[in-house]
Amino acid sequence: MSETAPKIAPCLWFDGAAEEAARFYTGLLPDSRIDRVVRAPSGNPSTAEGAVILVEFTLAGQAWVALNGGPGKPHGDAISFQIYTDDQAETDRLWDAIVTEGGAEIACSWCHDRWGVRWQIVPRRMMELLSDPDPARAKAAFDAMSAMVKIDIAAIEAAADAA
Repeated sequence: MSETAPKIAPCLWFDGAAEEAARFYTGLLPDSRIDRVVRAPSGNPSTAEGAVILVEFTLAGQAWVALNGGPGKPHGDAISFQIYTDDQAETDRLWDAIVTEGGAEIACSWCHDRWGVRWQIVPRRMMELLSDPDPARAKAAFDAMSAMVKIDIAAIEAAADAA
């Protein structure tokens, strides 16, 4: 990384799909790009010369790293990445891109992509409703959200308004 690189960046482990995953992720959000692809030198004991071993990329303005570390390290529920959305159209677009490209729905805004990385597609409006100063509205919003898989902002607003 360059001297201007950030102090910290998430590193995701892949089994040969680091560049493919980084290209998929950078296609999801604005201010995203592949910054550098590092290839294996000759004599590398675990990877063929020229194979991608590391991809540095920017995702929504934040530095990330994708590592081709090999098999046996599946992604799990202990780590997920939240993408905050501004409206239902953005929520739907991101959800659909992740889930329909080999991923799967989980629950309450959670899904995972085809590599098993967990994502939460979180509308900012939902977060506002969950922290409403009126406890009845906040509870109604929470109860509505808890029954969902992909978030429906209008349904959460309706539940809060009915409280």
